[in-house]
Amino acid sequence: MPWYSVVAADNIHQLRQLAAKNNMSCILVFGDSSVDPGNNNVLRTTVKGNFPPYGKDFFNSCPTGRFTNGRLATDFIAEALGYRKVIPAFLDPKLKAEDLPYGVSFASAATGYDDYTANVSSVLSVSKQLEYFKHYKIHLRKLVGEEKAEFIIRNALYIVSMGSNDFLRNYFLEPTRPKQFSLPKFQDFLLSLMTKDIQVSPLSQPKLNELLE
Repeated sequence: MPWYSVVAADNIHQLRQLAAKNNMSCILVFGDSSVDPGNNNVLRTTVKGNFPPYGKDFFNSCPTGRFTNGRLATDFIAEALGYRKVIPAFLDPKLKAEDLPYGVSFASAATGYDDYTANVSSVLSVSKQLEYFKHYKIHLRKLVGEEKAEFIIRNALYIVSMGSNDFLRNYFLEPTRPKQFSLPKFQDFLLSLMTKDIQVSPLSQPKLNELLE
């Protein structure tokens, strides 16, 4: 076995030990195309990745809506932690109830912290993603019960990946925000939105304070 395979296997083992030590339950994802596994497939938007050459290196060379030739970083994280080989899209019609405890992605390509960014491309805003997160919790409670659902949600690994579209598809292309904000002020505006989004998440207050410091 090559030395780098041994190192990788050892790192994965340490990662899984760390996850187990901290009772990590699943992975829940919010964001844009960097972590969208196919939610945009069911939206009335032109921003889709469910056609070739996307997915040419995915399982069975199948385009899934991921904006990549293969898997996303979140998929590899899920596999490294020993959950599943992919993180499914919450809006995927093929999503099964038994997949919910292992985590899902609410991400939507072309979105951003600013709801206006999402509206420009008719995709899921952060507020809409958080609304679907509430639906996820309802389905999870029905599946595993109140107590276990609370444990899963409280101990999940939350991944948020977005922000570039707020500049590339919004501030630098659309006239609305530049009329309202200078670039530094727009950055402050996005930061305030991100902080607000974290505050409505299910993080405990001590963890929230750590993120905001």
